[in-house]
Amino acid sequence: MKSIAGMRRSYERGQLDEADAASRPLAQFEKWFDQARKAGVSEPNAMTLATVGPQGRPSTRVVLLKGADDHGLVWYTNYNSRKAHDLDGNPYAALQFHWVDLERVVRVEGRVEKVSSAESDEYFAVRPLDSRIGAWASPQSEVISSRAVLVRNVAQLTTRFGLNPPRPDHWGGYRLVPDYWEFWQGRKSRLHDRIRYRLDEGRWTAERLAP
Repeated sequence: MKSIAGMRRSYERGQLDEADAASRPLAQFEKWFDQARKAGVSEPNAMTLATVGPQGRPSTRVVLLKGADDHGLVWYTNYNSRKAHDLDGNPYAALQFHWVDLERVVRVEGRVEKVSSAESDEYFAVRPLDSRIGAWASPQSEVISSRAVLVRNVAQLTTRFGLNPPRPDHWGGYRLVPDYWEFWQGRKSRLHDRIRYRLDEGRWTAERLAP
């Protein structure tokens, strides 16, 4: 592992100037997200979700963005999972997108709320069948004796529900309502571009941060 210290690259693929940044962070995100998709970035909607548990311990995991609009950023999960328990006690979280090939990072912070049952139902209905069964079969974040538990659960639930499993009450969406965005563009000599948007009395203020 000694060679890790010598691993480095020069970031020279782009730049982010204040004059070119959108006035609203969502518009800037949509622009960058669209560019990531067109560039063939693998799973551009993959994002790291950071929460803080009851003992003040932070934890992270990767989830998939399933919606983004003026109301916030949405993902779906098990309401009995560790992340859900963290959010029950502390409804603030942070998200991070890292598009390595474009040398870009987007950070988002804010308060988290559950989406409506209707929104969760609508999304659940368009998931692949195996994913819908999986939402029932996995007691997410709980200790299980082996993978055979999951296989057995899937077989039993497939027999029970057939092609139309309903959405479990313990599964649904969360929405992070942002009050902070940061857009990071890698630059040469580690003099990276960082544009922060912060919410101030209902209006977004854009500012450049030192790298």
